[in-house]
Amino acid sequence: MNQAHAHKPLTQLIYETMKLIVASLLAGSAAAFAPASQMVSSSAVSMAFENELGAQPPLGCFDPLGLLEDADQARFDRLRFTELKHGRVCMLAFLGQITTRSGIHLKGDIDYSGTSFDSIGNGWAALEKMPQIGLVQMIAFVGFLELFVMRDSANGAEPGDFVGDFRNGYLDFGWDRFDEETKMFKRAAELNNGRAAMLGILGLMVHEQLGTNMPVIGQL
Repeated sequence: MNQAHAHKPLTQLIYETMKLIVASLLAGSAAAFAPASQMVSSSAVSMAFENELGAQPPLGCFDPLGLLEDADQARFDRLRFTELKHGRVCMLAFLGQITTRSGIHLKGDIDYSGTSFDSIGNGWAALEKMPQIGLVQMIAFVGFLELFVMRDSANGAEPGDFVGDFRNGYLDFGWDRFDEETKMFKRAAELNNGRAAMLGILGLMVHEQLGTNMPVIGQL
């Protein structure tokens, strides 16, 4: 770590890192609009995975970046696992945005110095006001979930029924009582809601950095 970074607080470093991540995501998304001659043909991909969950009209198996070029089932499952996890995180993130922006906060203080939950800003502003030890605790908790709780059979957990099945032989809210058609419907709904949430939270993060007045959300 250089001297410039050594004097920056943790919140500022995280703030700048998140800005770089957003910029990288925007740069990557631009590839979807590249000329056709620069894009990988998706015909073979569509034939290989056209019956997978999430390949639905009107786009079918949509792979503009060619991530599934010459991919086998194991690679597809890994990408689907990542898509599901990111979608779940983004659904929680978007819900958190609209909840705090509507004025709903936890009661009490977040630390012993008297920093109340409702005094912490929304979105990016939360990084500036949140105590550094609070950020460390959040990162540590997420790491614990990642290593010991939110695992599938590829990471040593008990085999699940499908990619992204994190029940691990313990959690079951009546899933086994559904018929196969209902299960597929619910899995497709989760996948599509996660995709929408990824675009939604990215849009909120970008517009907040641009300083624009976000419709509806900005009025909460």
